[in-house]
Amino acid sequence: MKSDVEELMPRLLPVEFGASAEVLDMNGPPRNPREYLRQVQLEASQCPEVVVAQIDPKKLKKKQTINASVAGCHAAPVGFSPSLSWQQHQVSTFSGVRQSIAKNRNHWSSHALDDNVLMPKLTDEEGWKRFCFGETVYLGTSSGHADAEPEPALDYSKVGFPPFLSIVSRLNQSTVLMLLDILISWFEEHDFVPQLGRWLYALLACLEKPLIPEAHASIRQLARRCAQLRSTLESQEDEKLPALNLLICLVARYFEQNDLADQPE
Repeated sequence: MKSDVEELMPRLLPVEFGASAEVLDMNGPPRNPREYLRQVQLEASQCPEVVVAQIDPKKLKKKQTINASVAGCHAAPVGFSPSLSWQQHQVSTFSGVRQSIAKNRNHWSSHALDDNVLMPKLTDEEGWKRFCFGETVYLGTSSGHADAEPEPALDYSKVGFPPFLSIVSRLNQSTVLMLLDILISWFEEHDFVPQLGRWLYALLACLEKPLIPEAHASIRQLARRCAQLRSTLESQEDEKLPALNLLICLVARYFEQNDLADQPE
């Protein structure tokens, strides 16, 4: 009688176990093709139909489930969205920046970092926030406009390390995506600051296409947050507006999330 598996998937090379066949030695190598096929059949018949994997939940990484929302952006208030020509110009400039980074990555990554540049460990989320924003923004002791009151000596530990090419050229794709997630998550709960804008632009410039699902979800989240914040601005002269428009433009136009794009008024 055939097994349930054989009813669904007939044997490609049927080999019958005759009543007069000699006993098969499973401990030794097969002596001929027929004996090899009999060994395979016997081993398959001894395998359980259902196997349950033993998984340690502690070893699973965070955010295993990717929820790529298809929701659009908040519409820009009248007069707050950029023109199509402006968007096209920004995309062209951004494309040139990406090409330059890709061309010179090996050169810049070989440069030794200054002694005061101590990059955080990969999993140190708070360390990366402190590194990118500086203690002033990270600790919430000012609005984040580091240029408003220049100090006699620039202290990057206070104002944040800019995304120098010698730094971002050292980041592989998994680190780029991880850092994007960290900064976007921070942005969801805080206001826009110049340090954030510089790092987001640099990381997007390092993000490889085609996008993996995680990157797709992250940059859409970024564009929606920028649009939401833009919708709360009271003046077209707000210094945040150009940066927010730029990030929305790059996500929508360069990374082809067209449903998020600002349409000409």
